[in-house]
Amino acid sequence: MKEKAGLTYSDAGVDIESGNKAVELMRQIVRTTWRPEVIGDLGGFSGLFSIDKDKYKQPVLVSGTDGVGTKLKVAMLMQKHDTIGIDLVAMCVNDIATSGAEPLFFLDYLATGRLVPEKAAAIVAGIADGCRQAGCALIGGETAEMPDFYGQDEYDLAGFAVGVVEKERIIDGSRIQPGDCLIGLSSSGLHSNGYSLARRVLLEAAGYRIDDFIPEFGRSLGEEMLEPTRIYVNLLKKLNNNFDLLGIAHITGGGLTENIPRLLPPGTAVVIDPTVWPVSPVFSLIRQIGQVEGKEMFRTFNMGLGLVLFLPSKQAGACLDFLKKTDETAYLVGQVVKGEKGIEFTSLNS
Repeated sequence: MKEKAGLTYSDAGVDIESGNKAVELMRQIVRTTWRPEVIGDLGGFSGLFSIDKDKYKQPVLVSGTDGVGTKLKVAMLMQKHDTIGIDLVAMCVNDIATSGAEPLFFLDYLATGRLVPEKAAAIVAGIADGCRQAGCALIGGETAEMPDFYGQDEYDLAGFAVGVVEKERIIDGSRIQPGDCLIGLSSSGLHSNGYSLARRVLLEAAGYRIDDFIPEFGRSLGEEMLEPTRIYVNLLKKLNNNFDLLGIAHITGGGLTENIPRLLPPGTAVVIDPTVWPVSPVFSLIRQIGQVEGKEMFRTFNMGLGLVLFLPSKQAGACLDFLKKTDETAYLVGQVVKGEKGIEFTSLNS
């Protein structure tokens, strides 16, 4: 009588061969992001990166980690996975760039119910694209196949970035004072925050399908919602070399309401006029269909501003001129005043 073969890892839902194929598909993509400081090759247990000791007198390492949130649901509905990695990188490198840091390297974590090598490679291609935009090296990561934990077509992403800044050039908001100005840099739309509310309103309350053409957007709903988060790293380098940036707020979870006050020293507040910049159609549609209050919109979404800069009032005009010459859309949105730490919006209806 023939003995029954024992169970294998593959029988349990984990395909090691698919994992090996995915790594091979990723290998060349990852190498396109490498900088001269990268040491070794893929396949080891860690990634190695050397710091240029001649470039920094007192180097300070700056780290950040983030995910993409339920924007991943939109990518899965669209079956489009080659841009969501840009969002992952953007959420991490924009955060560390607010300290004045230059992103050096990035690592990713991809967990899925069933590993499809081609899909994993498409996701990593997006991550590599984001790394190239930010000038940082993708030096490692982890791909985990977790059957019974995620659905077969589901996946989640997390990212980890490390940068460096000269100690004396750290930007932390400590020098912000009354009279300083706030300049907002335009976003590319929703970026990667507020998608639980956006999906509830647009896909459930409004009943739109992901592939419906929306006249206000000039494209499908899915294309609008998958627009990648802007990466501001290179622009911030130029600004930091030309102006005295006192603080930089990355407008992510918590919107303008929660993120801007994080930089304020005691005894200071900000006043912002939300009528001085145009609000993207996607925000107007969400507010209208969902009957979302203005305060809730500004506490959930970026409302068209991906970054907000603090700088001395005497530099505001020159900074706006500089941004205009670089084809950047920017607005003088507010001012720092004396008061209890917080933010006031003028002309904001409830």
